[in-house]
Amino acid sequence: MTQTAGPPIILASQSPRRVELLAQLGLACEARPADIDETPRLGETPEALVRRLALGKAAAIRALEAEDPRPVLAADTIVALEGAVLGKPRDRADALEMLQRLSGRTHEVLTAVALMPQAGAPRAVVDRSLVTFRSLRAGEAEAYWETGEPQDKAGAYGIQGRAGIFVTRLEGSYTGVMGLPLAPTAQLLAELGLPLWEPRA
Repeated sequence: MTQTAGPPIILASQSPRRVELLAQLGLACEARPADIDETPRLGETPEALVRRLALGKAAAIRALEAEDPRPVLAADTIVALEGAVLGKPRDRADALEMLQRLSGRTHEVLTAVALMPQAGAPRAVVDRSLVTFRSLRAGEAEAYWETGEPQDKAGAYGIQGRAGIFVTRLEGSYTGVMGLPLAPTAQLLAELGLPLWEPRA
């Protein structure tokens, strides 16, 4: 695969967490945030939604960079509780409501990863994890909101931050809950011929 100078892939995201997780795979990237409509469609399941959004982000950047031979990687993460999607909170009240709904319960975290080459069919996988919160004590949700962490996070929390103290059980991928599951991401990149284990000079 012919590469341009610079990072080997374009990341359709403005998330510093995803940039850091890619760095764990030994890959630098050029981050290009994608602006798409993330409104769920009528009757759309959480899995279908997250897959569509990841593919949509990749397609949006691919269209802008049609002449760039580098593949575009995109991801999207949603929190689902009993089939209902908990996206990024609109405001403080919305975040507090989400956190109270998650309190003492187990929810799903779905992260879709899409990889779109310059030519050929896109690839996409959905990683699913189960996360259990302990019951939140009085004032904890309010104190957590004041840290600023919940404002741009699906489900109004980030497991890698202070909300880690709420989590009593995780079944699945910690990096998937963070926003980029490393094992399936590495597999997609390897299928496209991007080496992850090149010896260092």
